[in-house]
Amino acid sequence: MRASPSGRPSAVSLTAVPTERLDETLEIAAYYVVAEGLTNVAKYAEAERATVSVALRRQVLVVEVVDDGCGGADMTKGSGLRGLADRVEALGGRLVVDSALGAGTRLRREIPAA
Repeated sequence: MRASPSGRPSAVSLTAVPTERLDETLEIAAYYVVAEGLTNVAKYAEAERATVSVALRRQVLVVEVVDDGCGGADMTKGSGLRGLADRVEALGGRLVVDSALGAGTRLRREIPAA
């Protein structure tokens, strides 16, 4: 991973995972969200920490990757986040990116599990 402002790689914590296996399509979609999110943390965020959460809530799979880095992620620039949004939307879900400059980034994906 890219070094954080302290010069160390970003620490990543897993804060939640479902207790049961999910449909393969959902698991694959969750994988891509986490992979793209952590790739962006490593390449651009300059973060000290990142957290990953995967939870099933009321028949909706919610996947989040949150970092405390520099923020400024933009779905209209580059292809990674836009491609990820397209993948999620094809499954009837939505991708939300909150990334104010200087305030870190929250990548949240919600997709119906039923």
